[in-house]
Amino acid sequence: MSGKMPLNRTVATLTALAFLVAAGAAAARVLMTKEEALDAAFAEADRVEKEILYFSDAEQKRVEQAARAPLESKLFTVYKAYKDGAVTGYGFIDTRTIRTKPATFLVVLAPEGRVREARILAWQEPPEYQPGERWLAQFREQALSGELRLGGAIQGMSGASLSSRTLTDGVRRVLAIHRVKLGGKE
Repeated sequence: MSGKMPLNRTVATLTALAFLVAAGAAAARVLMTKEEALDAAFAEADRVEKEILYFSDAEQKRVEQAARAPLESKLFTVYKAYKDGAVTGYGFIDTRTIRTKPATFLVVLAPEGRVREARILAWQEPPEYQPGERWLAQFREQALSGELRLGGAIQGMSGASLSSRTLTDGVRRVLAIHRVKLGGKE
């Protein structure tokens, strides 16, 4: 037998590869743009301002200790919502790799540092690993504490432990950033 693949097998292989590529592209879902998410989260605001936070080595360490999760970058963006000159909330958009693909989520905090909402903006992992609204609702009214963890105030998703852990760590990280950089209580 020669080293050549028969034409019908070559066509079948290329068709299968094209299907897999198309299926992978279809799995990547943008549920809400950044602008749509911020508009929905801060509908009552007069304005929303973007601010880049820079962390010193000491601040980075404090965030990581409080969050019990790494802060990979010394830069982080926060969106501050204002009404009548007063801050009414903070929005944090973060992208993390769950297993092998990224997920982008928004965490909205009240000025005192409690979670108002957590929302998935884009999900590239298989849909069965994506948390639903009910699971995300567990974060509402949560503050940074020892109970804000899987098995504590947050129940994991069956069959999606990496998703549960990554998103819980992300919410803890945002709350720790608020505590260290935006005047939350230490």
